[in-house]
Amino acid sequence: MGKKRVMVPAEDVDLSAVKYHHEAIQAPHLTGLKFKLFVKLLETPLVGPLIISRLKKDNKIVELLQNTVIPEAPMYKPEYPPQEPEPGVVVVDEDGKPEDRVELAVNCLPPYNPASCWNEDLASPFRYWKIRDYAHAYRSQFVTPSMVAEKIISVIEEFNKKDPPTPLLISFDAEEVRKQAAASTKRFEEGSPISILDGIFIAIKDDIDLYPHPSKGGTTWMHEVRPMKEDAVSVSRLRCCGVIFVGKANMHEFGMGTTGNNPNYGTTRNPHALDRYTGGSSSGPAAIVASGLCSAALGTDGGGSIRIPSSLCGVVGLKTTYGRTNIRGSLYDYGTVAVIGPIASSVEDVMLVYAAILGSNPADRISLNPSPPCLPNLSSCDGADALGSLRLGKYTAWFNDVQSTDVSDTCEDMLNLLSKTHGCEMVEIVIPEMQEMRTSHLLSIGSEFIQSLNPDIEDGKGVRLNYDSRTSVALFRSFNASDYIAAQCLRRRLMYHHMEIFKKVDVIVTPTTGMTAPKIPSGALSYGETNLQVTGYLMRFVVAANLLGFPAISIPVGYDKQGLPIGLQLISRPWGEATLLRLASAVEIPHD
Repeated sequence: MGKKRVMVPAEDVDLSAVKYHHEAIQAPHLTGLKFKLFVKLLETPLVGPLIISRLKKDNKIVELLQNTVIPEAPMYKPEYPPQEPEPGVVVVDEDGKPEDRVELAVNCLPPYNPASCWNEDLASPFRYWKIRDYAHAYRSQFVTPSMVAEKIISVIEEFNKKDPPTPLLISFDAEEVRKQAAASTKRFEEGSPISILDGIFIAIKDDIDLYPHPSKGGTTWMHEVRPMKEDAVSVSRLRCCGVIFVGKANMHEFGMGTTGNNPNYGTTRNPHALDRYTGGSSSGPAAIVASGLCSAALGTDGGGSIRIPSSLCGVVGLKTTYGRTNIRGSLYDYGTVAVIGPIASSVEDVMLVYAAILGSNPADRISLNPSPPCLPNLSSCDGADALGSLRLGKYTAWFNDVQSTDVSDTCEDMLNLLSKTHGCEMVEIVIPEMQEMRTSHLLSIGSEFIQSLNPDIEDGKGVRLNYDSRTSVALFRSFNASDYIAAQCLRRRLMYHHMEIFKKVDVIVTPTTGMTAPKIPSGALSYGETNLQVTGYLMRFVVAANLLGFPAISIPVGYDKQGLPIGLQLISRPWGEATLLRLASAVEIPHD
């Protein structure tokens, strides 16, 4: 038996004695037939539990959960103290019409200058069209939603014919897209578009309900046991604004992976390098935006699943505060770590989609007591003043724990630019108990995943999961009630540590991921892959926002020596989306 460890109360932790430890996950990297054999062993009654037990001991999970006395009471979902109002913002009515919120968001943006878009060199190989570019083109009768629809349909059908398959969408109906586009085109012809989002093409991740498409969650069977009759709340709000939905975007099965690998439908490739992963689990949403096909997409983020692929694909991804958006109508509407959020090619487009979908679930308003939702007023000089007063917290040892210094150096350059150009103050911080945070998050998301899936596993559906999902099932089913409660006690400690940090800084800054897009091993396409070392690098900086419910955003800030995108992550105090969007708009570099 290991020696019992007794933690001091969180408020008594000596920060000067905190040492950062590099996380080295002890687990085999397996693909192909070796991986298939490994999973068979994991599911063998006597051998499997021994393998799982060894993995848990080697990674100190047993030590942290079973051999540690934690003085704090458990916290079963993020609980925040009241927050100070953000400066330079416009308050949004979350009970009003989505199209009215979007109109307010447009008024918060700097004036739109068509010349900056339409007078560019037309020979340029590629550029992203923003939502306001489409809106201007539609209103100027330069193009119609139906014309754009035909172009998108032809490209998607071309993607679906590739060998090996690399589908951006799992569920796609060309006639349904044409029907939506025709309705939007008619509204423009009649001079009555609903909002600036009218005629804008958006993809929805396959774990969010989009009627009449089935919600499979990247599996081959989830739609068989979970019939769907209406849109998710967030989708319904976008539909009210005139959005055209292209279909259900590809994803890592059940969101239980960081690469986007999916043998069920084919693995989505990274538009910047087709031999590399997009990141996951919102692989399809990030790739379809990065490829320029859709202005935006909706993803879910329970463990970096919006921010990781956004970083690896060079786009912007926003994870809202837990409870800020209504997650009803997704596969995770029971959980305490996941949210629905937007992915887009620019901060302003993320802001427009966020304005449409925001609004808490009534039950969350009672339990979480959210601050009123706000948007940054980027159209006035006050916004620039608010930016200069921001204090940015950086934990240097953590910030530099990356696979390649290209990542940390590029992010560091952006922070120096923020200090120099906007007067942001850099503050060195220390975050204690990082390994405890990763373990608490693993237990929280894993226990919620298993609790929702257990009836289907018992009903024989488990064998129809991918091998990496079956690996997760074996691990998560090995945890017990006392493990879960210990993880929630750690959650309260970690909330205390972070809220103390937010008394000194407004935003915590990190790279989004500890590496750029990893290569897809040839053996991984048929049977999947387990590579927890890569998972460790991809998730290194993201889990605090999920476990503790904070808002966070990933913004592209450059490329490594191989031309692969690098993302900077900003994490704010609860309900601080406006601060994140303001700072992100200053960070944003123009796309070539």
